[in-house]
Amino acid sequence: MNKVQKLKKLHKKWLQECTCELRKNAIQGVPGDGSANAQIVFIGEAPGSKEDKVGRPFVGSAGKFLAEMLESVKMKRDDVYITNIVKYRPPKNRDPTSKEIADCTQWLEDEIKLIDPTLIVFLGRYAMNHFFPKEKISEAHGVLLTENHFGRVRNFLPLYHPAASLYNGSIRDVMKDDFKMIPKILGELK
Repeated sequence: MNKVQKLKKLHKKWLQECTCELRKNAIQGVPGDGSANAQIVFIGEAPGSKEDKVGRPFVGSAGKFLAEMLESVKMKRDDVYITNIVKYRPPKNRDPTSKEIADCTQWLEDEIKLIDPTLIVFLGRYAMNHFFPKEKISEAHGVLLTENHFGRVRNFLPLYHPAASLYNGSIRDVMKDDFKMIPKILGELK
């Protein structure tokens, strides 16, 4: 069984077995999407309304900005893997609770272990704080963090969430600058 097949099997398993309370109000689970062989995994917070309807992460306005950012560094969505720390939409797009995050943690860990990326990019503070609870996104964005997770040392790059850039033009500019670091960091890590 290749990685693509293993990833499909993994999502099928977790769509059935995930005990997250959010699934009671969500239309559907939103597993990660993209290349099973990706060098980069992007991790966001949770599905929004459009993602809940479509069943795919980052397909709304924030997803359009993320696609624009990928294009700016000569990448396509198909080149990377995009997921969230929570796989079901919180009601009214509220922040996920620590219990809801914990309920989806093993699913996320299984995705990362299977894909085994060179770089994990956090999209926003919730994703970052899941792995680095003491960091502040305003200080850590654009800074490469290295720590042992999932059985080996891994590389993490925190960025602001694309949705924040939709409401704050200055964050948009910062995010564009931070995003330009991704190809450079990948080149250094290879």
